[in-house]
Amino acid sequence: MEKKGFDNAKYLEMQSAKILERIAMFGGKLYLEFGGKLFDDYHASRVLPGFEPDSKIKMLSQLKDQAEILIVINSSDIEKNKQRSDLGITYDVDVLRLIDIFLKKDFYVGSVVLTKFKYQPSAIAFQKRLEMRGIKVYRHYPIEGYPSEVEKIVSDDGYGKNEYVVTSRPLVVVTAPGPGSGKMATCLSQLYHENKRGIKAGYAKYETFPVWNLALNHPVNIAYEAATADLNDMNMIDPFHLEAYGEMAVNYNRDIEIFPVLSAMLEKVLGKSPYKSPTDMGVNMAGHCIIDKDIVFSASKQEVIRRYYSALLEVRKGTISKDVVSKIEVLMQKLLISINDRAVVKYALDKANETSAPACALQLPNGKIVTGRTGKLMGASAAVLLNALKALADIDDDLDIISSKVLEPIQLLKVNHMGSANPRLHTDEILLSLAVSATTNPMAKKAMEQLSLLKGSEFHSSVILSHVDKKTLKTLGINVTSEPKRESEINLDDKK
Repeated sequence: MEKKGFDNAKYLEMQSAKILERIAMFGGKLYLEFGGKLFDDYHASRVLPGFEPDSKIKMLSQLKDQAEILIVINSSDIEKNKQRSDLGITYDVDVLRLIDIFLKKDFYVGSVVLTKFKYQPSAIAFQKRLEMRGIKVYRHYPIEGYPSEVEKIVSDDGYGKNEYVVTSRPLVVVTAPGPGSGKMATCLSQLYHENKRGIKAGYAKYETFPVWNLALNHPVNIAYEAATADLNDMNMIDPFHLEAYGEMAVNYNRDIEIFPVLSAMLEKVLGKSPYKSPTDMGVNMAGHCIIDKDIVFSASKQEVIRRYYSALLEVRKGTISKDVVSKIEVLMQKLLISINDRAVVKYALDKANETSAPACALQLPNGKIVTGRTGKLMGASAAVLLNALKALADIDDDLDIISSKVLEPIQLLKVNHMGSANPRLHTDEILLSLAVSATTNPMAKKAMEQLSLLKGSEFHSSVILSHVDKKTLKTLGINVTSEPKRESEINLDDKK
């Protein structure tokens, strides 16, 4: 069972109370810019064991009756078919996905704002698509001189040109499919319009990372820097907070750089800026809910190593530069860690050298490590998954819990009828085979019953994983890394 270093129940209670406090501070209406992922925040759950991936939406559910959702999307991103790399879908499709999820959870989705709207044909088509579903859509336009020309921005020729988004609830949660969507600009535009109408309203920001009340070089904050190394984000001591309160607080470079401009905008809109520092704007309470620093330290260090391997893969694909890898290497040096601190790496590579074929290693939450090699019936990922389930079920490693009579017909189906050149079974196929076998084989059934215990396991492959294997392992809650090397390269090496 995964050890917990974070009190999720305490977090839900403290976080919702903090947001209610901020609503009251502004007289009953708050635009809350929601950074990061509202759903499936697996980064947070990895570095803060005990943090549930859906914690943010659970917290908001406690405020459901007072909240409405406003989703922001950059019109240029629609035109460019910009994609979310983690989901492989375009931003406009993700907006539709977000709307469906919110509605299923009984949230009120008030509207969608198209930012930087320049009459892009794709944005106009998307607006029509949303309106056909009964979603209100508003247009916000590019402002010349943004964000430096405050006088122009906070005027009828700036925010004044944007369409006023009609909202009806005290808490307006402003979210988006990704960075650069224009959430902050939308919030400030709304403050301008609300103020003109005599409506009291305020702005706050909810970002889980960096955690403001942890040290600059705390492993949790360094893990965040590793996760955003490709964005050139950098954790910094908030100089405005230090000057105003004599207190150290951690923020990141973009918020610190924009704060003087943001403060000037708030002062012009509200008459006086309510904040003395970018840290003041935040409402994040995660730092108060760590209950075991050693568990969190260890988890965060492992995340930095995982991010290192992820960066190596992205360099291999050509999606990021080698500079990103170098940045993460510096962060690893700060933490005095290396790839040798990820135990599964050595086991996977040793197994690959021993068998002269792709191999994998998986470390169970109880610390035990099992390996798997590529064979005639299944790939290395499927083999190690099966071996892990056998270990958890205390089944002898030499016993076959899936008969070859079950596996061989699936191989024939793949090759003869499904057009696959690879007869070996992937992880999803081996799990289906195990499920079928469980109906008649008690050992297979016992192995199946262990699946939930894999959550939090660590996995490493000596070669780049197939999409299906990576997806299956992540669905099971397994933390995955691999060498930036293709299986075909091993075969080529063997032929030399």
